[in-house]
Amino acid sequence: MHEKAKEPNDLEKFFVDRANAGDVEGLVALYEEDATLDCGDGRVMIGREKIRQFFVEFLADQTKLAASIQAPALCSGNIALTSSRHSNGDVSAEIARRQPDGTWLWVVDQFSIVKKV
Repeated sequence: MHEKAKEPNDLEKFFVDRANAGDVEGLVALYEEDATLDCGDGRVMIGREKIRQFFVEFLADQTKLAASIQAPALCSGNIALTSSRHSNGDVSAEIARRQPDGTWLWVVDQFSIVKKV
């Protein structure tokens, strides 16, 4: 069983840890069932099965991720906007939703809204 996000910014921390561990199912568990993931390469994955397929590919090269610099989550009720600057200079943005049990999952994830130039 994977630890659940108690705060919206826990999701990014868990993402880095699980990606570095090669844990595809742990990554998929960070998303709602019908979440949308913009992969940053023109592809958009909708739903956990498509997101799972992407993460199998994403983790295939076994690249290790560095911890990102997270902005404070911007919350409005049960919705939160999270964003992170990654070690390569890219910035990601995500929308998380509080679940009925009080934990958080991503609904929308855009890998790169700003690319380092």
